[in-house]
Amino acid sequence: MSKEINGEELSDRRSFLKNAVALSAISSVSPNVLQAQRGNEDGNNYTFLFQGDSITDGNRTRNNDWNHVMGHGYQYIVSSKLWYDFPKKSFHFFNRGVSGNKVVDLAARWQKDTIDLKPDLLSILIGINDISAFISGNNDFTATEYEKGYRGLLQQTKIQLPDIQFVLCEPFILPVGKIKEKWQPYLEEIEKRQQIVRRLSEEYNAVFVPFQTAFNKALAKAPAEYWIWDGVHPMPAGHELMAREWQARVSKRLKFIR
Repeated sequence: MSKEINGEELSDRRSFLKNAVALSAISSVSPNVLQAQRGNEDGNNYTFLFQGDSITDGNRTRNNDWNHVMGHGYQYIVSSKLWYDFPKKSFHFFNRGVSGNKVVDLAARWQKDTIDLKPDLLSILIGINDISAFISGNNDFTATEYEKGYRGLLQQTKIQLPDIQFVLCEPFILPVGKIKEKWQPYLEEIEKRQQIVRRLSEEYNAVFVPFQTAFNKALAKAPAEYWIWDGVHPMPAGHELMAREWQARVSKRLKFIR
């Protein structure tokens, strides 16, 4: 780029190129997908999708057993409450969390488990397994790679489902069990990824859910073990905390669940 181009001209050129790429990508999307993703301000037939690792998986069934299909955790609490409160809305809820998943695992199943479901809202909680892998010595799972992979998922989704509402959840830990034994490296790595999720939330106009902040505040009521039994996976009270924080944040954006 020539040095003779001033900052304003350079900014204009970058904006033009960015918009051109976005328009080109959107124009290649199937008309049926675009039709399915038009605005839904009243929330009728609204589809919520929860994605992530074991915290979201919650031992869910992989069949039509409605007794366990949403798993057992924050996503179950959120869905059961909203189903109860708004029966006339005909909400749809899907849980596609998979225990042990990292960002690369989400990417491997993203088309089938996310895009093809055409959600109106996509909630993502991912990161702790990436951190564990990195701390164990696998340099394929740095914070830089986490951000690169995460942004790639959001870009792919936004192109194919342009009206989607993202909800990006902050990964979290508390000093319990094995996490406490390696507290400093876990703290350093999770703070990096928390900053990434916050930054991506701003970039994609997503709802940001500050789970770590919520758990930190909860320590004034009870010790860490009361909320998270192993430093990673919540106790029942911890899942209730997450569900309340999730709905409080999301309801500010979705007026029809207030």
